[in-house]
Amino acid sequence: MIQTEPRSVYDHVVGTQAAQLPGWPEAQAATLNPGDSALNMIIRFFLCFCASVWLSDCGSTSNRPDPSSVSAAIRDQISEQAQTAAAPETAVEYGSFTKAQLYQAIISELGAQRGVLEEAGDSYFNLALETKDLGIVRRAVQFASANNDLNGLLQLGLLWSEIDPSDPQPELMLSFQFLETGNYEQALSHMARVIELGGEIDFSALSARTGQLDAPARARLIANLRQLAREFSKQQSIQLTLVQLLAQNGNYLEALAEFDQLLELIDLNPRLVLLQAQVLQSAGEPDDALETLAEGVRRFDDNRNLRLTYARLLVQNERYEMAQAQFATMMTQDPRDWETLFSMALLDVELEQFDQASQKFMQLTEVDERADEANYYLGYVNEQRNNLPLAIAAYREVRIGTQNFLAAQQQAVRLAIQLGELDSTHAHLSQLSRGQPRLEILFHTIESGALIQAGHPDRARNLLDRALNKYPNETDLLFARVLLFDSLGDKEGSEQDLKQIILMKPEDPRALNHLGYMLADQTERYQEALELIERAIAISPDDPAIIDSLGWAQFKLGRYEEALTNLRRAYAVFPDAEVASHVGEVLWMMGREQEAVEIWRGALENEPDSDLIREVVNRLQADL
Repeated sequence: MIQTEPRSVYDHVVGTQAAQLPGWPEAQAATLNPGDSALNMIIRFFLCFCASVWLSDCGSTSNRPDPSSVSAAIRDQISEQAQTAAAPETAVEYGSFTKAQLYQAIISELGAQRGVLEEAGDSYFNLALETKDLGIVRRAVQFASANNDLNGLLQLGLLWSEIDPSDPQPELMLSFQFLETGNYEQALSHMARVIELGGEIDFSALSARTGQLDAPARARLIANLRQLAREFSKQQSIQLTLVQLLAQNGNYLEALAEFDQLLELIDLNPRLVLLQAQVLQSAGEPDDALETLAEGVRRFDDNRNLRLTYARLLVQNERYEMAQAQFATMMTQDPRDWETLFSMALLDVELEQFDQASQKFMQLTEVDERADEANYYLGYVNEQRNNLPLAIAAYREVRIGTQNFLAAQQQAVRLAIQLGELDSTHAHLSQLSRGQPRLEILFHTIESGALIQAGHPDRARNLLDRALNKYPNETDLLFARVLLFDSLGDKEGSEQDLKQIILMKPEDPRALNHLGYMLADQTERYQEALELIERAIAISPDDPAIIDSLGWAQFKLGRYEEALTNLRRAYAVFPDAEVASHVGEVLWMMGREQEAVEIWRGALENEPDSDLIREVVNRLQADL
């Protein structure tokens, strides 16, 4: 079905679901205003004329004209009939239209029938400006809306309001057009005009678009809204929008004060409860926000959105048991609310209630709701319960093409190899990736990594060598073999494969950084290492791993100040034990031993078993 956006400008103005173009087979029906007599005359003339053209040649289906030639035939006949009917010295007019204007309207309708909407829209736009006929203007609005012609809609709206200044519909259209273009003050002016003319409009459409507006611009809107709130004291949506904009500007106390005034106008409802809680949460008052929502769900017990917001805010504030109670109430109200059941299962995982989580995830898989995610978490739950066969089976149920597919297969491979199921794991992966080379390559890297981790380097080497024979110079496989060589301490093997990757992909920051760091850390080829890392950081300037490598190479070259700057920058983004060991060692070598000790102590608090920190501390004989 061809239609404009669900809330198009035409929807707001005329009140239909979508703009209809006669003869446009996929458009949704909508009617023109029956009072547009001039336009109706054109449409009737057009339909009768088309009927006379087509019926005159319908003796047999084989004699019907080719649709592509209909337009030319009709143009010729229109021209001929018009010339015959017209007196030589007198211009013919049809209603308030000249012959040329009528011809233009008919051709536009034919264009719409053939699906040439942009040309038809341009033609009607020009005809609207020329005739200033309200029916033509409305028709032009339909085309402009269907074509998403924002500039055309804006000009037509201004023309419409000029022709009929008492009609709120063009003001409504203009307000939404200015909202779409980000001209919020103009939009607000036309929204106010809609109210003045007796129309209705929800001012919250404004606040829905001003979230990214700068504070001074939003402050001007707030001032205008305050004025409108005084002029139209019964317009609740103005007061509501004022609260929202004040909250967006961080004026939370003012927003809450306006909210209290709003409650003097209208009774409390779920929407207002949500707004008040949102303002309180944004103001840094989570307890008050939760209390507001708690009172709201007691008062509006059957409002799902309110209870869901309350439950989510409880989760956000780590009040998991209370959140579970709210989700349980929602499930009681609707036992087939699968999204809520999924949320409850995730909370069970967070609370380490694995048996309950398992039951809920299995229920979801049985009804095929969030099944792949449920299977993924079932794998995790069974892993935590130390039931590795069930975990493997659940991970393998995650279907290809879904979000967690690769992560699930990786976990399944790791656990299966951990159980010693090497051959069956390889067979399963081969079956799963048959006929899909990219997936096969990816599975080889996953399987080789799991084999290395489980202490089977020979099998990993055989797997990768066979894969590279099948897919020569495939960089992902080469990099997987680099990791194997690293685990074996084979620097020559790693260097050879990394150089091959760089030869094929000179802009690969991963390979450049890996080789550069290896040379800086394990050899004395520091300048060569620095050049490789500088190439990598030029490609990925914000990668903390590369920034750490850069600092480490600078340190090895004796450039301590530069090294410390870069290492601190890396540590601020990625507080890893290895980066901490580097920062501390540079500080120690600069004579700033106490600072180094503090860095190492902080790293050990996060990773008490870090061999990297222990190694540097022991090597430098530091006293922690």
